[in-house]
Amino acid sequence: MCGIAGFVDFNKKSDYETLKNMTDVLHHRGPDDSGYSFYSLSKCNIGLGHRRLSILDLSSHGHQPMKFDNLEIVYNGEVYNFKEIRNELEKYGYGFESNSDTEVILKAYHKWGIDAVHKFNGMFAISIYDKKKDELILIRDRAGVKPLYYYYKDGLFMFASELKSFHQNHYFKKDLNKKAIVKYLQFGYIPQPLSIFQNVYKLEAGHYLIFDIKNLKYKIHKYWNIDDFYQKDKLDISFDEARKETEELLIKAFKYRMVSDVPVGVFLSGGYDSSAVAAILQKHSFQKIKTFTIGFKEEKYNEAIHAKQVAKYLGTDHYEHYLSQKDALKILPRLPEIYDEPFGDSSGIPTIMVSRFAKQYVTVSLSADGGDELFSGYPSYKNSYDLYNRFHKFCMFHSLSILNKIINPFQISKYLKIYNLEGKFYKFCELLKNSNSPSKFYETNTKYFYDVEIEKLLNLKLSSKETFFENSIDNMLSHSFKTYLNDDILTKVDRATMSVSLEGREPMLDFNLIEFVAQLPVEYKQKDSQTKYILKEIVHKYIPKELMERPKKGFSIPVFEWFRDELKIYFEEYLSQKAIHESGIFNYKYIDMLKKSYFNGYGNPHKLWLILMFQMWREKWF
Repeated sequence: MCGIAGFVDFNKKSDYETLKNMTDVLHHRGPDDSGYSFYSLSKCNIGLGHRRLSILDLSSHGHQPMKFDNLEIVYNGEVYNFKEIRNELEKYGYGFESNSDTEVILKAYHKWGIDAVHKFNGMFAISIYDKKKDELILIRDRAGVKPLYYYYKDGLFMFASELKSFHQNHYFKKDLNKKAIVKYLQFGYIPQPLSIFQNVYKLEAGHYLIFDIKNLKYKIHKYWNIDDFYQKDKLDISFDEARKETEELLIKAFKYRMVSDVPVGVFLSGGYDSSAVAAILQKHSFQKIKTFTIGFKEEKYNEAIHAKQVAKYLGTDHYEHYLSQKDALKILPRLPEIYDEPFGDSSGIPTIMVSRFAKQYVTVSLSADGGDELFSGYPSYKNSYDLYNRFHKFCMFHSLSILNKIINPFQISKYLKIYNLEGKFYKFCELLKNSNSPSKFYETNTKYFYDVEIEKLLNLKLSSKETFFENSIDNMLSHSFKTYLNDDILTKVDRATMSVSLEGREPMLDFNLIEFVAQLPVEYKQKDSQTKYILKEIVHKYIPKELMERPKKGFSIPVFEWFRDELKIYFEEYLSQKAIHESGIFNYKYIDMLKKSYFNGYGNPHKLWLILMFQMWREKWF
């Protein structure tokens, strides 16, 4: 795994030192090697920078930037089928000096141009400078496992693996994006292509960008979209046939991601997704695979016991570490630096911890992210679908949603002591308002802050023009794949693993598996009230059902408990009246009500957590 950065500066103010600073701030993504190419041309300065974490071909032959003919590449990721592509290229007369996938990508692009991307099976963020065509090309993998940001304003175009690179260029203008702030408060993350800054965007998953240096313009193209496979006719296939084919695709995807010249391990929670990865890999391995788990002393959050039981049954070489408040206290101040923009998923803390823990033993670790989105693992999919059908019957009463303008739920909860009453009330009103709009119903059902709350918190009026998708299970799966999975889960894992120079791989996100599962009938994934039905049936071949069946906990931390204890000082410092007024973003009166509600035992700490993460991020980067 690596970090990349670069620029095309038509003002010719970004120099070699700028390039080096932009690249070296990504040292954590690639501590093993660095490389820089700088060109001072008549109309612009061009820079390509690379930090390397050596995984394949540990020799100097894998050094980047790498050049061939008129092309030059810097690249972050892994293309797992590079050997097959290399064999194909050799038939066309291409020779190779290294055993790296970088050289294969570069020569594949030389041979097939942008169409080469359809051959790549992996996770990647690629930048190619074509000196002959005078173009800079950026490419991001289908699922968006690897991050890629770009910025363009006043003649300065930049790209990087993380936002912190842009801060190293003195001509980067840090203007906050208000739309991104609203999205962050609603969902706890900023969805692609938005970023927290104006004029900065995430290149969307499954897209590529071509910057025309001659004409100072760029154009973005889509080369892959999961919707295309959900919209196809469902496969005419029996459940047994589907289960067999799914298992074969899982085995192939998992084996691909074990290809490495350094030690590899697996994050194991004990749930179906990570157990599937561990079980299949151990079944097809001649030696014990290493598995890693984080536990909590608070029983209702602790999955380490279950993970240990699964590991024992499979016979893996298992390691576990229990996360304490003191551990969290050490990690918490680093979150704004690690995640670069406001990021509200508190499970980033245990993810960073398990990454640090695993790094002591391995250089590559496999996660099982994507299983819920592919196999319909979240109960919220069916619950939202059923809830919409019930609410829709009462859509004639949607005008009652104005109750949120009249009633103050904080006053009611103060006397009734009902946990998160204000959130439940605002949610009900917003669901009622959208009960005749299936495209917004599911979105509302996944929010942290509701529209009325955000209007009070930010002192603004929200527009309600956006719609996203129709309300079927398939479309909910597709939507969460492109939003929650990409900008929350994958962002969390990438930054956490890379913060300790650990390569994270996502075997559930092999595009062959994604495309096949998307075309399966919904009832193969969600049967009655049972989620992930087909995946569970596969796992039961490897692990007894009685060892696996238990309520889903998720990878969360005891935020509610901890912020009443040692972590309370963070709320006191960053959510004080002085701190809120200095930031100039939020309405302190509303935050004060949230705090009082929480400390009196009936408020939602996750809302305060989101504001805290924003305040800490702002202090770090401004």
